[in-house]
Amino acid sequence: MNRSLRWQLLGPLVWVWLLGALLAAYGAFNLASYAGGTAYDRTLQDEAGAIATQIHWTDRGPLLELSTQTQEMLAWDSADRNAFMVTDAEGRVLAGVAGLPVPEDVSGSFDRPQVFDADYQGEPVRGAMYSIRSPMLDTYVTVVVVETRRKRADLVREVQVAILMPTLALGLLTFLLLALGIRRGVAPLRRIAGEVERRAPQDLRPLPLDDVPAEAVPLIERLNALLANVSRSFELQRRFVADAAHQLRTPVAGIRVLSQELQHELAAIQADASTQAMLQALVASTERMSRLIGQLLNLARSDAALRNLAAGELQHIDVLPVIREAAEPLLLRASREGKQVSLEAPDGPGWARAHPVWLAEVVSNLLDNALRYGGPNIELRVTPREGWLDIEVRDDGPGIMLTQRELVFEPFWRGERADTRGPEGTGLGLAIVKEIVLGMRGRLRLASRPELAGTCFTVSLPV
Repeated sequence: MNRSLRWQLLGPLVWVWLLGALLAAYGAFNLASYAGGTAYDRTLQDEAGAIATQIHWTDRGPLLELSTQTQEMLAWDSADRNAFMVTDAEGRVLAGVAGLPVPEDVSGSFDRPQVFDADYQGEPVRGAMYSIRSPMLDTYVTVVVVETRRKRADLVREVQVAILMPTLALGLLTFLLLALGIRRGVAPLRRIAGEVERRAPQDLRPLPLDDVPAEAVPLIERLNALLANVSRSFELQRRFVADAAHQLRTPVAGIRVLSQELQHELAAIQADASTQAMLQALVASTERMSRLIGQLLNLARSDAALRNLAAGELQHIDVLPVIREAAEPLLLRASREGKQVSLEAPDGPGWARAHPVWLAEVVSNLLDNALRYGGPNIELRVTPREGWLDIEVRDDGPGIMLTQRELVFEPFWRGERADTRGPEGTGLGLAIVKEIVLGMRGRLRLASRPELAGTCFTVSLPV
């Protein structure tokens, strides 16, 4: 399945944006970890240094001058668990909380406070250690301050949210604007596609280039050139058919007249039966050839007329007089052939948009088809409905197989074995009906056995 142009344009941007979001999240995590870690480490070092300034040396050893309130303030925090401890060189606790983690190597903590990581009461902590020597005695004390990492983790999350939320919002806004822009950009293409879909098959006018993106102009121009070539090809074909049929019409008519005269003369002199049979076959062949030439001329003329119909020459007419006038000659023919044709129509006028000449051709061809291939009973119905007017020609004949219902509208198609269908038909009547109905912006439907008893052609014309 082909991907849409919108996805082809937005797809790579989605991956770029996702990669950028991941990089932003990674950068936010590292930035928050570094910035928060540095700030909190400096606070721990300051606390350790502040406690160290309160240690005074006496002849008996170190003395920590911290009030109980100050010690409680150092140990209290609303988010983290803080604690401090002061030990001597032998590890004895002089003040604070006993049992705080202390690194084994304290040599680096004499110049300035050193930070370290450890675990305290089953929770990871960050600590600062500061050692000071006695100016009088050969000994030292170590100040240790620890706190849990809760505020650091909260800070990392807050910084990540502060960075990722605007990134996400900006990305979604960007994609929305891009999607709207792409939608506006391809709207002319969708409009052209809709126009092509709504066009009748014979409408080969050039496609409009208004508001078409510059990138799509060569494609539309190439399609217009193709439509022009197809139109010229159809026109040449139509002119060839019309010219050939017109040129054949006169000599075929002459042969028909001469064969009929010869038939009458041989009948007068009572020629032998075989000669009369051959001449009868010749007359029938010329009559069939005359009908074929007439249908070819009608097909060529209808093709030219349909282009005018597409230009807006349809009329809002009462179709009932047109239908009655077109059906009258076929009613007489049906009576001679022992068939019955009934007309069912509303009492008032039946309005529809149609061309009277070509509507008569449609009715005539449908009734002729029913008389040739249908049963003894034929119904012609005119039924108005909302927005449409239906014209039905129904017969009780053998019907048309489902696999052949689309083929009956093809020119010269008369069944899987046309040689068994008799010499009467030309195979052009239903093709002419289809072309005219579509040219009049109508609809043509075919139903047959086993849906109903026989065959029914329905022509729907817009009101």
